[in-house]
Amino acid sequence: MTSIKDSLYSQPLGQVNGFAFDENVAQVFPDMIQRSVPGYQTIIAAIGLLAGRFAKPQSVCYDLGCSLGAASFSMRQNITVENCRIIAIDNSTAMLTRLESILANETSRHSTVIELQCADIRDVVIENASIVVLNFTLQFLPVEDRKSLLAKIYNGLLPDGALIISEKLAFDDARQQTLQIDLHHAFKKAQGYSELEISQKRTALENVLIPETFAQHQQHLKSVGFSSAELWFQYFNFASFIALK
Repeated sequence: MTSIKDSLYSQPLGQVNGFAFDENVAQVFPDMIQRSVPGYQTIIAAIGLLAGRFAKPQSVCYDLGCSLGAASFSMRQNITVENCRIIAIDNSTAMLTRLESILANETSRHSTVIELQCADIRDVVIENASIVVLNFTLQFLPVEDRKSLLAKIYNGLLPDGALIISEKLAFDDARQQTLQIDLHHAFKKAQGYSELEISQKRTALENVLIPETFAQHQQHLKSVGFSSAELWFQYFNFASFIALK
């Protein structure tokens, strides 16, 4: 399915509504995220490599907040063990409808199956999991709901299982916070976004995407039982880290 160039915020809007993963966003999502998230393709590729490392036979790999399935496809490409399946979950019907169409039109067939579920990830039962991915998903949940989800994931992971979390980060130091935001905006300008698009998108995400510091993420993960949680990738204020059970 062809991706359309993201121009959702290119014209002045009388009122900028809160960001939502609706049909308009689904149509432009591959272009939007590639031009908005520094290092996105590197993260996606690494998720596949990590799935190849951690996936166990007869286990489940979860992609929570899967959007159009980039992480799921990367995992499937790298999983070599038998009878392992991927469950891709999102609460956006627009995203899942497009992902379902992508899967239906594939010409190649892999032994690892991708199953789709339309659900709120806070309500999903996690079980028999060898790897769980939260790729720029946790940041859209209310802060007060995040720890309980992480605890649910920890309990559903098999021994030696892994959780991969990618997030936009906040910084305690005010100068560092300003610098990282400025650098992200410079990145988006280099990808062709105008000042108007950057400003209106930022307004749309305000109070919808709530970032936390890496130290806060690390504390949450260790408090629910993960033995370690370490940063493996950072590009300005976007990062990915691995928590091990």
